[in-house]
Amino acid sequence: MRQRTYTRRRIAVVGGGPAGLAFARVMHRHDRPVAVLERDPAPDARPPGGTLDLHEGLGQLAMDKAGLLAEFQALSRPEGQAMRILDPDGTVLRDWRPDPAERANPEIDRGQLRDLLLGPLDVRWGERVTKVVPGARDGVLVHFEDGHQEAFDLVIGADGAWSRTRPALSPVTPHYTGVTMVETSLDDVDTRHPDLATLVGDGSVAVYGVNRAVVAQRNSGGHVKVHAQFRAPLDWHAHLDPGDPEAVRSRLLTLFDGWTAPVLDLLRHGTAFVHRPLHVLPVSHTWAHVPGVTLLGDAAHLMPPLGAGANLALLEGAELAESLADGPADPDDAVRAFEERMWARAGRWAKITAAGLDRLVSPDPAAALAVFDQVQPSR
Repeated sequence: MRQRTYTRRRIAVVGGGPAGLAFARVMHRHDRPVAVLERDPAPDARPPGGTLDLHEGLGQLAMDKAGLLAEFQALSRPEGQAMRILDPDGTVLRDWRPDPAERANPEIDRGQLRDLLLGPLDVRWGERVTKVVPGARDGVLVHFEDGHQEAFDLVIGADGAWSRTRPALSPVTPHYTGVTMVETSLDDVDTRHPDLATLVGDGSVAVYGVNRAVVAQRNSGGHVKVHAQFRAPLDWHAHLDPGDPEAVRSRLLTLFDGWTAPVLDLLRHGTAFVHRPLHVLPVSHTWAHVPGVTLLGDAAHLMPPLGAGANLALLEGAELAESLADGPADPDDAVRAFEERMWARAGRWAKITAAGLDRLVSPDPAAALAVFDQVQPSR
């Protein structure tokens, strides 16, 4: 078993995702040290995921607080806000293209955002936290997979849906929404699949049917992420070999049988498939305040992936850092006040996204179109 000197640091953030990195980056801007504990062994240990749209009053505000707004604007893709919606038979129902000056929700690849936030941060890679125990004599005790322990004055759980920090505050665990996503991707789409590149356009194309949908979204570098979404039992894939992409592809093509060929081609040409059942925390998830521990992002308020989660995570990380960076007289009071603000805002978004998922993957495809029209009237 690895031995390590028992080190006392004032603040640790568990998780190197958007929430944890935003917190650490704003603290770094104020010359405040933070231990960032990330379970991945390196930044590129696994694929970083798809693309995110950062909202002006949420994610972009967080980037501004971190001093990174100009760098974000240079990397982001305003054209990625474009959205086309089709019927399963291929009829174009909506085709919205943003003005060149539109900056409300520009897209950025998750990997680019991660690297931008990492910057000068000294992340402790490969640190797998198993448990967080408040109330210890030396502060909050963090247990690691290799058996060692460290104490901190404040531990911030930014460790996602299946947070190892959350049990220190709340017994609640995520529950399945009844909707599953299966993700695949296309590389070098403009050269290898020019017809599909035209179908997707500069942003996204979405096709809504009865209790199912296909959404394809352009990333940078000619990469396209494709998500098949459908209502199904959690174990719908129990008899499928996840390592057999042809078996998964065949099952998906059966689920979407009768849809127009170009949409099915998004699934036919996918290189690998990842099963992503959608879980959420209760809409009004809160907890009794515990000195020395708090949560951010998905660890605090996991909600359907409809554009709000990462934005909230970024802003929460930045706001909590600002409230602590100037050394408040009582840091615990600052954390408690932050939690109250976070719960109110996250609760509003959780209701919006829960209702949105119900309408986007529903028995009535017209409900999905109405959601789009509420967000962005067709031109």
